[in-house]
Amino acid sequence: MSGTDPRTVLWWSRSGHDYSRNRVVLAAMKELGWPVRDFRPWFSSWGHLEATLRRIERPSLVWVPCFRQRDAEAAVKWARRIGVPAIFDPLISAYDKQVFEHQKFGPESVPGKALRDWEARLMQQFDLVIADTECHAAFFCECFGLAKEKVAVIPVGAEEAVFTPRPMADVSGPIRVLFYGSFIGLQGPEVIAEACRMVPEVQWTFVGSGPLLENCQQLTQGLSNVTWIPWIPYEQLPDRIAEAHVLLGVFGSSQKAGRVIPNKVYQALACGRPVVTQQSPAYPQLLLQSSREASGIQFVPAGDPVALAETVRSLAASPQRLAPLGLMARKSYERWFSAYAVESSLRDSLHRVM
Repeated sequence: MSGTDPRTVLWWSRSGHDYSRNRVVLAAMKELGWPVRDFRPWFSSWGHLEATLRRIERPSLVWVPCFRQRDAEAAVKWARRIGVPAIFDPLISAYDKQVFEHQKFGPESVPGKALRDWEARLMQQFDLVIADTECHAAFFCECFGLAKEKVAVIPVGAEEAVFTPRPMADVSGPIRVLFYGSFIGLQGPEVIAEACRMVPEVQWTFVGSGPLLENCQQLTQGLSNVTWIPWIPYEQLPDRIAEAHVLLGVFGSSQKAGRVIPNKVYQALACGRPVVTQQSPAYPQLLLQSSREASGIQFVPAGDPVALAETVRSLAASPQRLAPLGLMARKSYERWFSAYAVESSLRDSLHRVM
């Protein structure tokens, strides 16, 4: 093996390279001057042996990206063997997903405890674990016994080459409200469907598909102000956002829903669209404390279709507010979630382990 390059990252992942979080992080690494080399093991569990047999050049650190718990154990084992730091950016905990989102196991059940203990042991091996929000960071520390100094927060952000500011659409007719997603419980799409019936003067558009889609369609059956569109290519999302006046975030009442800021919120803010989403401590405190007019974000209680309907009705009654709200939404994005914010947090994280 050659000597360690002081600014080289080995990106260790068998799959998931096209996920937006990963593309944002990779772009930030490039901007910071950290070359990235890609390693895609044939078999996740045996990646450390493959890396050794292939004489993979020694990097300055190993990075395991989001959702790759399957790759993580082999990656950290190899990093320990050659004496370089390892960083894990899980984004979502496997335990959290199976127990609190899918409710496949109870938290105190035998398989639930086994999954939690396995993921705790896994995360504790890393020099640094990345979270997307302060709420997720606190969850990792509390649930998996991680020391606070071993967890860093990097916002998800948006791909700014794709999601760019757009002029507010014409508001001479009914305002258009857009939700897109995978129709899972975390997103609370049924809350949106119930709100549609309460605000008939607004055009509601749903894009996507998923397990709760049929329930939502039943809730809005017979409504002429609701449009359903199958899932569209990622590259077309900015145009859909530009056609809308208001974007919807998530409204699920689960603990996990309260710990995340979804991609759709980052993307809508980047495009300069007002957002209505659930009140959540996942957002920066100063942003939560800002007025609706100052932030461009309308926060409503989780799981409350009446509050959502009232907020949308208020926006529909004052369409002249939409363009200024869109400008403030973009400013909120630039301050808290932009590429600069991602790069700054990433720089601190890389320097911490080096």
